[in-house]
Order: sequence, then structure tokens, then C-alpha cells
Amino acid sequence: MPELPEVEVVRRGLARWTAHRTIAAAEVLHPRAVRRHTPGAEDFAHRLVGHRIGTPSRRGKYLWLPLADTPFAVLAHLGMSGQLLVKPHEAPDEKHLRIRIRFTDTMTPVDAPGFPEAAGTELRFVDQRTFGGLSLHETTPDGLPDVIAHIARDPLDPLFDDDAFHAALRRRRSTIKRALLDQSLISGVGNIYADEALWRARVHYDRPTATFTRPRTADLLTHVREVMNAALAVGGTSFDSLYVHVNGESGYFDRSLDAYGRESEPCRRCATPLRRRPWMNRSSYFCPRCQRPPRTAAPRPEVSRPALP
Repeated sequence: MPELPEVEVVRRGLARWTAHRTIAAAEVLHPRAVRRHTPGAEDFAHRLVGHRIGTPSRRGKYLWLPLADTPFAVLAHLGMSGQLLVKPHEAPDEKHLRIRIRFTDTMTPVDAPGFPEAAGTELRFVDQRTFGGLSLHETTPDGLPDVIAHIARDPLDPLFDDDAFHAALRRRRSTIKRALLDQSLISGVGNIYADEALWRARVHYDRPTATFTRPRTADLLTHVREVMNAALAVGGTSFDSLYVHVNGESGYFDRSLDAYGRESEPCRRCATPLRRRPWMNRSSYFCPRCQRPPRTAAPRPEVSRPALP
């Protein structure tokens, strides 16, 4: 699933190309693409028509299109291969096109390099593996779709509370990478950027959260934010053609990764070969020298007790 930088890049593209446009028609081409909209495909398509899209929003990895002047929003779940693409009306349909949304206007900005400059554009949801989809949800007073109201703020959110995050870490009986991937604690961080931030902070992925001091937590958050901003600057991470921006272009942060995917390659700090370990049905990449594993507590000796009479 795309992480915060990839989703933010898509959100920015949608903000330029879909915000303030009125929906003329919606077409669902595969029912699985709206399976999270329980009333079904026909209801989903019908309820969008005539509504104006507000400014696209994001929290962590979750992206949504508010329907202006209504308490509803279209939530996009990109899954493993979902793409939101802005294409000219006359562009051939993609092989895995699942949903098409057309607008009432026909004007298209012509000053955006890399974007189509046809007489009109439409929004397409393309998903090869059909794990993702779109769905319509009521919004909370804060403007979030109600189904993601439990998702924590992300580290790039100005309202993210560093002190509250540290306190939550200290209370958890967990390890740091598990905590970084807990979207109810901190959102937007996935497997790739967790490994990158931990490498930068010289912290092993299995370090217990209860051992984190306030300075150590602050240092880790600094590295999380740095790696996120670095990825944003180059359009996110694209390992294959399944993740692209709304104009179909790929991100380039995979060329700058320091840890993830670099098993047996030299650490950029100490030249020690990086290692990969299986972790929760995924992989963790780390430097065995820079990121020392936590010491396991020695077992307590058994104390002999007198037998009961």
C-alpha cells in the first residue's frame, strides 16, 4: 500500500485537477471497486452526480474527495495497485479501469507540464489487483470520513503532538517498528519509511518502546519527517508501474533508499553489509553495526522454596 509521501503526491495532483469541479457522471466498471460502499455500484454512481468536489484531503495513507456543501466524502483506498489518473476523455481505457468520473466543465489547464492538454479531462480509478476502491461516507465535524476517524494524525501534520506520541510509546508494551506502523498511534508510516527512519536514527526495529527517552523519541521523529519530506521532494517511491501520479509518472525516491531493499549492500555509513529479516509477513532491513539489536534480559534464577507441610 502506498505510504504518506505517495498519497500526498496524488492528493496534490487531484487538488489541481479535480477540486471545485462538478461531477456530471460516474461509471462503475467493476463491482469490487465499490465493495466498501455497501448500497452498491448503482447507488454510488447516482449519488455523486451533480456534486462539486471540494479540496482533496489526506490523513496518513488515506485520501478523500469531500463533496462540497454536503456531509459526505469519497474515500479512496489505493490498496496494492490502485491508481487515480487524470486523463483526456478520448484517451483509450486502461486495461484495469474500474471507475470513471466525468465533470460538467470542459476546460483543462494548459500550464501544467506532464499533464494532458486536451479539451477536457476525467478522473479514472485503475486497479490491477482490485484490492483498492472508492466508497462514499459521512464525515465527522472535523471533515474526516467516519470510517477513518480513529486514524491518528501524521508526523507532517502541524497538529501532530510529539509529547503525546512519546507518552504513548512509553505506555506500550511493544517494539518501535510495530509502533511506527500502528496507524492509531502515528499515521502514514509504512514498512519502507519505517526502515529508512530507523536506519537514519540508528535504532534497531525490535527496540522496546518503553526504553525510549524523550530525546530519543524526538530524534526519531526528526528522521521520520526528514525521510518523508525527502521522498515528497522527488515524488515518492515507485518500484514498478503500479504506483504512479495522477499524470502517470513515477516517483524516484527508490533511488535514494538507504536501507529498504538493500540486503547485502554496504551500509552508506559504515560499509557493513545490510541485512534483511522476516518481520510480520514483511521484511526489515537494517545495519547490524549501526543498529544494534536490543539486549535480551537474562532469565532470573529460580528461587528454591520450602515445601509446604
